[in-house]
Amino acid sequence: MPGLMNERLRWTLVFWLFVLSATAYLDRVNVSIAAQAIQKEYQVSNVELGWVFSAFVAGYALFQAPGGRLADRFGPRWVIGAGALWWSVFTAFTALVPAGAGFSLAMLVSVRFLLGAGEAVIYPSANRMVANWIPPAERGLANGVIFAGVGVGAGITPPLIVYVMLNYGWRWSFYTCALLGIGVGFIWYLLARDAPRSHPWMGARELAHIEAGIPDSQDPTRTIRTPGWSAIAGDRNLLTITASYFTVGYAAYIFHTWFFTYLTRVRGLDLKSSAIYSMLPFLAMAVGSPVGGWISDRIAVRYGKRAGRCGVAAMAMALGAVFLAAATQVASARLACMVLAGGAGALCLAQSAYWAVTADIAGRAAGAASGLVNTGAQVGGVITASLTPWIADRFGWTASFLVAAALCALGALAWLAVDPNASLQASRAGSGEGDRHA
Repeated sequence: MPGLMNERLRWTLVFWLFVLSATAYLDRVNVSIAAQAIQKEYQVSNVELGWVFSAFVAGYALFQAPGGRLADRFGPRWVIGAGALWWSVFTAFTALVPAGAGFSLAMLVSVRFLLGAGEAVIYPSANRMVANWIPPAERGLANGVIFAGVGVGAGITPPLIVYVMLNYGWRWSFYTCALLGIGVGFIWYLLARDAPRSHPWMGARELAHIEAGIPDSQDPTRTIRTPGWSAIAGDRNLLTITASYFTVGYAAYIFHTWFFTYLTRVRGLDLKSSAIYSMLPFLAMAVGSPVGGWISDRIAVRYGKRAGRCGVAAMAMALGAVFLAAATQVASARLACMVLAGGAGALCLAQSAYWAVTADIAGRAAGAASGLVNTGAQVGGVITASLTPWIADRFGWTASFLVAAALCALGALAWLAVDPNASLQASRAGSGEGDRHA
């Protein structure tokens, strides 16, 4: 195997981050597929089940930045491996909560919160891995491949969970996800290293290619101060990217939370048709993420990061806004689904730029900075989960999608204020940390 990977080791690691991304998403949404069985067994209301759902999002959002900082401090290999073990254990614990006890609901809420806290490390740590291993000219594609795991995970979750539930019961669907997560995390830990030079399978030509693009990677034992929280939270570019990513989270979470309901109750599709058409946005996401990353890289190499990162992201966000708005004017339910899927895919054309620019700007603080940026998206997701149906109840679903479209347009404009060539300096931090994992 080392010989086969000799000149493509960095892409092997990117592929395994894609697998981890899909697995994490599987562990994230399995509870929604098993929701009816859980409600029946634990005798919880819709509101109480909503607390269980929200607990995950709360843990996931709160631990984005701390999870990224752990990757900066201890290295993404260890943090991602430990995170996979953590979230797999708590996935299994979900099925172990006893039914009928007075504390059952509290335990479910606590377990899902801790599951979210564990999964929070995956994307900030993955972006720290990208900052360590992937030269800037390739970071768009690398992040696009990693985030394609979200769409793939969303696509395989329903049939896999339903199959296991029908044949072995809902609890075994969680045990299956837990075992899968442990296996994937274990392979990651065996395969990965924090720095290219420390990997026993690294070939000389690939190492030279990486070090030419990332000069700091040439000496992984060197101690360099890592920018602190004051530098990260006070950086104008990172805050602007975070605000823009909020709009992505707001729009994308509509597909994660309310799209199936919209198809059945508003567009009048039957359950079978809804199950098929509800997969289209996620398939579009799975395609859009790597394609957008590839386009961004090619343009950045030829015309600079301003065009390749900011320009592509702004155009993609604007296109997503157009698709979301246009879908509300389409009479055919099936055509509207395809237009909305186009909107989801367009948003993901911009996905890799958020992470690539964050890694470029933050450098050795890429983990913590990525956590900050992703917190913006999660806050958007929390808000849309409640605000979207509220707007729909009072003003109609057209208004809900138009609000999302307007926010995406603002997210596109925000990219015009980002300087992708800026650099976050350790000297700006109030206190630095020694970091050997770049």
